[in-house]
Amino acid sequence: MQIRKINTSDLENLQKISRQTFFETFSEVNSDEDMRKYLAENLSEKNLKAELENPDSEFYFAEENEEVLGYLKLNFGNAQTEKQDLNAVEIERIYVLKEFLGQKVGQFLFEKALEVAREKKVDYIWLGVWEENHRALRFYEKNGFEIFGKHNFVLGTDVQTDLMMKLKLK
Repeated sequence: MQIRKINTSDLENLQKISRQTFFETFSEVNSDEDMRKYLAENLSEKNLKAELENPDSEFYFAEENEEVLGYLKLNFGNAQTEKQDLNAVEIERIYVLKEFLGQKVGQFLFEKALEVAREKKVDYIWLGVWEENHRALRFYEKNGFEIFGKHNFVLGTDVQTDLMMKLKLK
């Protein structure tokens, strides 16, 4: 398995894996209408292209034999979805295809996030995770993250609660 930083030439594959992993992760516990709305609006080609072109965001694919298994999105500075601290890195997304869950792909992507955060010499990494996503909560707790707050996340028309978690690096 390898990690590769991606750019706009990877837009089609990014949209495909973004939509597939989000759908696999959340479709069973959200309405079809809310899922369709979120996928169409938030994971549109236009939105993903803008995110890829933002100099304060980075995307990485986890790949094996040229197959994308999962991806990571990091935000720095003003690209952070919530203003925390300019000396922090936000993990906005770590998603892995359902068929590769439990095979350490998420851990591999998380370790890349740690590497980037250390290179940037930030004080901490933070993220928001849906309070009902127990698998992700266990993953982040296992990796040393602690809850420090909450914020709203809108999926379609449904306002959900994300737990905000951070991992201090210094």
